[in-house]
Amino acid sequence: MSHPPARRRAGRVTAQVLAVGLGVMGLAALERQEPSAPLSAEPAAVSISQTGVTPPPMGWASWNSFASSIDHDVIKQQADALVSSGMADAGYKYVNLDDGWWQGDRDANGNIVVDENLFPGGMKAMADYIHSKGLKAGIYTDAGKQGCGYYYPTTRPAAPGTGMEGHYQQDLQTFQSWGFDYVKIDWCGGRVEGLDQETQYKQIAAANEAASAVTGRKLVLSFCEWGTGLPWNWATGYGDLWRTSGDVILWGQKPTTAMMLTNFDQGLQPAAQHTGSYNDPDMLMTGMSGLSAAQNRLHMGLWAISGAPLLAGNNLASMSTETRDILTNRDMIAIDQDPRGLQGVKVAEDTRNLQVYGKVLSGTGKRAVLLLNRTGSAASMTVRWADLGLTSATASVRNVWTGTDVGSVGTGYTTTVPANDAVLLTVSGTEASGTTVEDTTAAATPTFGNVTASTAGTKLVDITYANGGTTTRKATIQVNGQYTYVVAFPPTGSATTYRTVSALAHLAKGANTVRFAAVSGGTAPDIDAVRIQGIPGTDGAALVGSASGRCVDLDKNTNVNGAQAQLWDCSGGRNETFTQTSRGELVVYADKCLDAEKSGTTNGTKVIIWDCTGGTNQKWTVHSDGAVTNNLSGLCLDAANAATANGTKLILWTCGGQDNQKWTLK
Repeated sequence: MSHPPARRRAGRVTAQVLAVGLGVMGLAALERQEPSAPLSAEPAAVSISQTGVTPPPMGWASWNSFASSIDHDVIKQQADALVSSGMADAGYKYVNLDDGWWQGDRDANGNIVVDENLFPGGMKAMADYIHSKGLKAGIYTDAGKQGCGYYYPTTRPAAPGTGMEGHYQQDLQTFQSWGFDYVKIDWCGGRVEGLDQETQYKQIAAANEAASAVTGRKLVLSFCEWGTGLPWNWATGYGDLWRTSGDVILWGQKPTTAMMLTNFDQGLQPAAQHTGSYNDPDMLMTGMSGLSAAQNRLHMGLWAISGAPLLAGNNLASMSTETRDILTNRDMIAIDQDPRGLQGVKVAEDTRNLQVYGKVLSGTGKRAVLLLNRTGSAASMTVRWADLGLTSATASVRNVWTGTDVGSVGTGYTTTVPANDAVLLTVSGTEASGTTVEDTTAAATPTFGNVTASTAGTKLVDITYANGGTTTRKATIQVNGQYTYVVAFPPTGSATTYRTVSALAHLAKGANTVRFAAVSGGTAPDIDAVRIQGIPGTDGAALVGSASGRCVDLDKNTNVNGAQAQLWDCSGGRNETFTQTSRGELVVYADKCLDAEKSGTTNGTKVIIWDCTGGTNQKWTVHSDGAVTNNLSGLCLDAANAATANGTKLILWTCGGQDNQKWTLK
């Protein structure tokens, strides 16, 4: 890692940096004891000593194989198998009870009453047994009054009252007192009642902290509102993981490759995932009836490159040796559990549906790569080192599933990938140069007003900080006008010891403002410097309106098919960064195309996003005069009614040469 010349300064170092921070409620009281580091002790450049962060959870969950048919014996059998199979030794530690454990009774004081015919000795006895095996215990509830088993009964009759609305702190305190370590909070009741996702889950997070103050324990919080409330915008620092999509498989369905690909795509929200906060594409189908070994490997590769939680859903007591070996592959697990805690991103798609994903790993010049062939024929695929943020110098390549070292390769690596399959690799190369910026103010959480990027796209941000306390500190990071995220800064050992944590952030081309801020009531880490490095395969451009000076934008980072494009203040966000492909597409979020709704060819046709299909209604021509025309209709991309305000919707209209139909890609 290269650094600019060290420079001594009287205060703190400032300049251009990307802000990151972590922290939210509750831990504030635990974090007040340690003063900030003396300013004179700060280093002159970004540390190369990386701090490992809490990895995504690994374990087993009951729903996919048993639905609501769970009791003490079923859970005991699966916990025993988790250990005897070697999965526990490979890192699978959680045994999570899903819906069905509780039939909905409460006593006069509102306390949960458990059917001891199903769970002799109650839930504390169940958690104690799981712990006796060296494992951790997870449990399930709903944010509303009713759980999912009430609205969608499977193997038992509908059970009313299985949600925890009105009992948030009481139930979380009960789970903690029983000894549980993890809780999944579903959204069936919340959805039916019309509750607001962000409001309810933040209340639950606060209740968890309040319960912890009483019990001395804390639950890992798994928010399960299926991505409907866009949790990647607000959940960091509140939940430890959050679902980004619907269930990967519904009870009784046959698992398919299409299911895993759908949830994989929806789970890629790279700016939200870092320092112990994780996007969750749902439990694993690996080992369930109907999937081949190749499909099982594909499934694990998709989740590993995502850095997703690995919660097996198969019947562990009857799984094959082949399934066990796939679930416990060391190289695959190391990619998923990498101490940097980042998510993979798509870095190339030269040919439609031949996609290359890269994940930045801990260390210098380390990457994981997934070559994903979504077509029906085997294909030759190449990963270029430059797309990953490496130099074109020779790099070492290892094939994860074959366990073989390919050797040293220059510029990139090419291999044949079977139809509807993937090749998972690790790569060790030479890190490309980055930009180190330092804080020159006295602020522990500085603002950097001129973080310059030569291209728009996703960047790797290494943040040098000191935390001399004994608990993780938090701060927020905001790039330009994008959403604010909470970043965690684990202890560094002393107030004068500096280390780094990493995040991915989306920058606009040119100058960017990055703000760090302390979390209310907490002690901020001492943020000193940031190293920013491009991941060139993610680069794109903003589409800026000539009349408005505003960018083509997707509201609130929504990624659902049919979302209409609009104008909004340019911020460099992923929802404003488009890749112009050789096929004539304008791609956002790596997998959604700008689209003429329903292949419309008349004035007023909405301009939306949709899964890229190769249709002519998703192809565009950018003209030298600034017009952008749809190839199907010949109509121009138009800001409706010549409006220029934030929120103005984009449509197709007869080209007239006016400024509301002129755009600049930059």
